[in-house]
Amino acid sequence: MDRTLLHGLNEARASRRGAVTVATERHGVQQLLLEGEIPGDALGQAAGKALRTGKASSVEIDGETLFLNAYVPPVRFVVIGAVHITQALAPMARAAGYELEIIDPRGAFATPDRFPDVTLHAEWPQDVLADDPLDAYTALAAITHDPKIDDPALIAALQADCFYIGALGSRKTHGRRVERLTEAGFDDAAIGRIDAPIGLDIGAANPAEIAVAILAQMIAAFRRRGSESAR
Repeated sequence: MDRTLLHGLNEARASRRGAVTVATERHGVQQLLLEGEIPGDALGQAAGKALRTGKASSVEIDGETLFLNAYVPPVRFVVIGAVHITQALAPMARAAGYELEIIDPRGAFATPDRFPDVTLHAEWPQDVLADDPLDAYTALAAITHDPKIDDPALIAALQADCFYIGALGSRKTHGRRVERLTEAGFDDAAIGRIDAPIGLDIGAANPAEIAVAILAQMIAAFRRRGSESAR
C-alpha cells in the first residue's frame, strides 16, 4: 500500500472513523475512501455497503474488478444503569460480539458481583464521558429511569452523534424528557433520534425480553447506518 494511503488509514483508525480501501488485482490498493466522504456513484454504494457489513467485497466497474476491504471501528456500547435489564443484556451483547460498559453512580448497583467481567463506572455519566467522550461508533442506552442520571448521558450522546440512542420510559415519561432536552437547546430533529420507549416493539414483558428488544434495535441501527432505511 502507498505510504500516503497507509498514513490516511492509520489516521482513520486512530480517530475511530470508518474507511474502505479499494484495490485491483494488478496494482493492489489504489484508493482510500473515508466515511463521510464517500461518493454516490457505483463504487461509493459498494463502499457504503462494505462499511455497514464490515466485510470485504468486490464490485465490477467498467469491466474491472475492484476489491474492497472495510475497516470499521469496534462498537462501544454504553449502558446507563446497572439494573436488571442490564444484567440480562450484558451476556447477550457479548454473545453477539459487543462488550458492554456500564455507568451508574449508585455504587450499590454497579458492583462486580452483579456484573462480572464487565467494565463498570460507579460514577456520574458526565464525569465518565468527559474523560472518555462518546463518538459516532457508540451506542448508548439510558435505562435508569432517573433523569438526573440519564439526561446528562443523553445530551452527550446527541452531541456526539451516536449511531444509536435509546431511553427507557413510557411515552408520558419521554414527553417530559423531550421538554427538558428542548430547554437544553436541542431541536425536534435531534431529539427525534432518541428511540423511546427503548427497544423494538416486540411486546417485551420482562427484563430479559426488554434486553433482547434493545440489542436487536441497536444492531439494526448499526447495520443500517448511512443507508436509505436508516432513521
